[in-house]
Amino acid sequence: MATTANKELVIYTDGASRGNPGPGGYGAILQWGGSRKELSAGFRRTTNNRMELMAVIAALEALNREGLKITIYSDSQYVVKAVMEGWLNNWIKTDFKGGKKNKDLWTRFYRLMQKHQLKFVWVKGHADNPFNNRCDQLATAAADGGNLQEDAGFGKEDL
Repeated sequence: MATTANKELVIYTDGASRGNPGPGGYGAILQWGGSRKELSAGFRRTTNNRMELMAVIAALEALNREGLKITIYSDSQYVVKAVMEGWLNNWIKTDFKGGKKNKDLWTRFYRLMQKHQLKFVWVKGHADNPFNNRCDQLATAAADGGNLQEDAGFGKEDL
């Protein structure tokens, strides 16, 4: 998605799983100016938190520039609080001591996070936000789809 550094990119994300663990999926919407891109994918065995985080990762990996000002809207307190309340920075500093889950995804996200100026905003899920609702549709359709990928990083430590 082409962008210009002086404009703000807006990203909406959501994750879903059918069982925890179970089949799961994510959905993301990237909006910049009049452009809009939707992303989604489903996985055979994963968790809701992994899909919430994967939605953000997929959106950031879809960008072809660095140094962007980005606002990310998510209904996941797990993701929003980890960033905004500094949990992630502490996990990185301590190399995820204490058995923090999803180290593979958090490490991947942390590298992406360094490339942009990110602001996270929590939105209530399943409420009146049409973009969050669309992301939920994308995530659940991906989780229910027939072309599910393997979540290679998911393991027993994530339960």
